[in-house]
Amino acid sequence: MDYILLIVGLGLLLLAANYLVDSSVAIAQRAKISNFIIGLTIVGIGTSAPELFVSVSSALHNTGDIAMGNVIGSNIANILLILGITAAICPFAIDRLQRVRDIPFLIFATIFVAVIANDSIVPGIKFNTLNRLDGIVLLLCFVGYMAWVIVQKGKNPKKALEEADEEATSSLTGKNPWLLSIIAIVSLVALIYGGNLFLDSAQRLAESWGMSKAVIAITIVAVGTSLPELVTAVIAASKKNPQLALGNVIGSNLFNLMFILGTASTVKPLVLMDINIWDYAVMLVAALMLFMVIYTFKKDKFDRIEGFIFLLVYIAYTVYLLMR
Repeated sequence: MDYILLIVGLGLLLLAANYLVDSSVAIAQRAKISNFIIGLTIVGIGTSAPELFVSVSSALHNTGDIAMGNVIGSNIANILLILGITAAICPFAIDRLQRVRDIPFLIFATIFVAVIANDSIVPGIKFNTLNRLDGIVLLLCFVGYMAWVIVQKGKNPKKALEEADEEATSSLTGKNPWLLSIIAIVSLVALIYGGNLFLDSAQRLAESWGMSKAVIAITIVAVGTSLPELVTAVIAASKKNPQLALGNVIGSNLFNLMFILGTASTVKPLVLMDINIWDYAVMLVAALMLFMVIYTFKKDKFDRIEGFIFLLVYIAYTVYLLMR
């Protein structure tokens, strides 16, 4: 039964997140809000809504390992699994802003989270926690990064608006405002219910398999909540537009590290019991591998052989998790 509930919960999460984004974008467009702002806020938050609700629910249920494991697992899967599959299907170039701004900032954010979450490295501290102060700092970093992106996009307003127009699309545009409001509210309720259902069944499965909550979060929960990014990447690669996948993955990873962990730990401090230093290390290695792709084989390009290497590393890490 827990397997069925896990799938039903995940389905509710993904479906509700999609309708919540569509209805929110349509409402914002009716309110004459700039597409640029819609693209940076509603669409960005919406695509990571499954991770956000699972992590916040985990914090409220005192299961900090699932909140952190979800973020670590999602970030590792996004880079090694999703970009690995994308590059294996269709190699792609890495543009200048991603090389000089986004990927280096992702490495910084990964190191920063690993440091502030490992309190036990300080003599006299036994438990690792991500407290409210840590959460507030992460949220401030997120605001700073978004401001940086907006300022840099502002150097080329026409291109920024064109990109926003592509991002801020909705199948519900033009619908009755009352209908849009009802869809948004129902989607939000379904998102919360689906998140709790998914989380509870994952915890019960972890207990029945004799696995830690951290391992379940890094594997099943993380891959499940990363399905939107995986689908987007495969579609983008099949349509010969794999560059979209890289921007989506980098944005999602930064959002996970700063906004999701920041929000979850601000709502309630996360006590981390089973997440170990190797999990943070693999997340950092994945980010560093993404940076190294810029200089290996063909410069500034994610080649097919690098995609297969990323997939092999992901498989090796998953095997390690299942054996520990």
